[in-house]
Amino acid sequence: MSELIESSAGGITTLTMNRPAARNAMSGEMMEGLHEALPRLAQDSSVRLVVLTGAGNAFCAGGDVKSFASSAQKGGAPSSPEMRAQGLRTSMELSNLLHTMAKPTLAVIPGPAAGAGLSLALACDLRIAADTAKLTTAFSKVGLSGDYGGSYFLTQLVGTAKARELYFTADVILAPEACALGIINKVVPAADLEAEALAYAQKIAGLPTIALGYMKKNLNMALHGSLSDVLDLEAPNMIRCFSTNDHKNAAVAFVNKQKPKFEGN
Repeated sequence: MSELIESSAGGITTLTMNRPAARNAMSGEMMEGLHEALPRLAQDSSVRLVVLTGAGNAFCAGGDVKSFASSAQKGGAPSSPEMRAQGLRTSMELSNLLHTMAKPTLAVIPGPAAGAGLSLALACDLRIAADTAKLTTAFSKVGLSGDYGGSYFLTQLVGTAKARELYFTADVILAPEACALGIINKVVPAADLEAEALAYAQKIAGLPTIALGYMKKNLNMALHGSLSDVLDLEAPNMIRCFSTNDHKNAAVAFVNKQKPKFEGN
């Protein structure tokens, strides 16, 4: 069975990490699947929203700690630290793809999201979680510093002091607390997650996809650029949106006091 399942319906493509017995801990096959799928989906005009989730009752436990332990017992790795770091950096580009692709990304979190698994969820634009889901940076518990951009995303979401606390202590927090901190956008009862996540995804997928892509560029610039940088980017992006059918049709609908229907073009 594939360790990454891809399904599409109504402009929504869902990527499901599929190692439920291991709480969807990352594997080579899973990472290769994500590296193939995300750039392709980013370029597919029929895709209005990309959903990332996990099979069973977990989102993703991050790296496979059992394999870490096995490698440690076997001794030194055959490759140099520099080569290993380069390989990891290449894999970590997944977070950048989720964060920058010109269409919205949504993490659906049914259960534990830990370590790099949490980082992947944070890389998405939006997050919806079951009220029983547990989140933790996890890294300090196994003597690691963190990867997949979690330190960047968490700092942006909760501020540097809280991000440092969550990284240093690796405290486990439930989804409602994570929502209060601004880490999660929406929390629902676990029994309702599938239906609520679908409704949420359909709502986002029904918005003007091209405009949302430009909004992401503007908002990402706002994370580190100056006001002038943001204004310089907003102006051409706004002009590009004026030329879309979504804008033209919505303008007519507004004048006619009708609800616009966005087609993503």
